[in-house]
Amino acid sequence: MISSMGSNTTALKAFETKMGVTAKNIANVNSEEYKKSRATLKAGPNGNVQVDIERIDTPGPAIVSEEGGQTTKKELSNVDLSEEITEMIIAEHGYVANLKAVKAQDEVLGEALDILG
Repeated sequence: MISSMGSNTTALKAFETKMGVTAKNIANVNSEEYKKSRATLKAGPNGNVQVDIERIDTPGPAIVSEEGGQTTKKELSNVDLSEEITEMIIAEHGYVANLKAVKAQDEVLGEALDILG
């Protein structure tokens, strides 16, 4: 039971990291030439959860503007807000599920100690 609590706490940290990456993407949705990042969770040793963060280098939409008779082309961020909101919902639900598992394990351990002590 103690090892599963460790797995849940690493998952909590992983979902926190995932939420942070998503929040940074959302904060930069209107930044020119910003490239989004993606946090991917995977199983680590001893049931722990690891996070891989990678930068997604796909080009963002380009806009053409005219200033003072000169045409300039600018690349916008490649962040898709609907995708980021979906990722945020997934991270939130994963965090809540692991938090509930930790709370349940804490209650069971507390009950066991009350019985023994």
